[in-house]
Amino acid sequence: MILEPLLIVELAVLGVGTGFLAGLLGIGGGMLMVPFITIILANRGVSADLAVKMAIATSMATIIFTSLSSVRAHHKRGAVRWDIVRRLAPGIVAGSVIGSLGVFALLKGSYLAIFFGVFVSFSATQMFLDKKPKPTRQMPGTGGQLAAGGFIGFLSGLVGAGGGFISVPFMTWCNVAIHNAVATSAALGFPIALANVLGYAISGQTVQNLPEGSLGYIWLPALAVVATCSFLTAPLGARAAHNIPVGKLKRVFASILYLLAAYMLYKGLSS
Repeated sequence: MILEPLLIVELAVLGVGTGFLAGLLGIGGGMLMVPFITIILANRGVSADLAVKMAIATSMATIIFTSLSSVRAHHKRGAVRWDIVRRLAPGIVAGSVIGSLGVFALLKGSYLAIFFGVFVSFSATQMFLDKKPKPTRQMPGTGGQLAAGGFIGFLSGLVGAGGGFISVPFMTWCNVAIHNAVATSAALGFPIALANVLGYAISGQTVQNLPEGSLGYIWLPALAVVATCSFLTAPLGARAAHNIPVGKLKRVFASILYLLAAYMLYKGLSS
């Protein structure tokens, strides 16, 4: 599959948008990338089942780069809760490997699309409801955060997202300020992406009819274009996140998630 000029433009626009969202919302951009890369691959003759899987894997691979760019900008503002990162990261790595190396390869792409839609809808609803946590609620202890990290990593591996769609609501539920939650989620995107990408590359080695330039389920040409553009715009999103009111930030987050969840549910149910 050759990267013709129109395809390069499509991927570049996607990279610019997802990079900005990665910095703004701490979601790694995966929630936007998966539906659009699915469309791009399907329009170029890749089967629906394989297109969904490759979109998830390629999306996750770009998060390695966007998370580094985004977290650097958030760290400069002192917004990252590194104490939370240290406690969640080990569980995240373990859960990511289990999800991407084992379960992901066994499930049909249509099931993954439905799974994506359901969990993203749940996360959006939690944001829109904006229920105030009990003032006394705090992040759980080391064991609880290890388990939470495993859950976040596992689900991220199945839907190709950086975990922000779970980790941001989880942290705000535990009375972590929204801007700190977004920044910390961006930092968590790196171990999530690294562990999952390894799993996707290995589990996709025996798959037939992969497009040219693929490494397992990862579509390398798209990764190169999207990652380059998103790396440049992630700091802009991170800067904007600190200048937008909390309520508006949550509504933006939830609205985007609803739209993308609807598309992926349609894709999964119609396959």
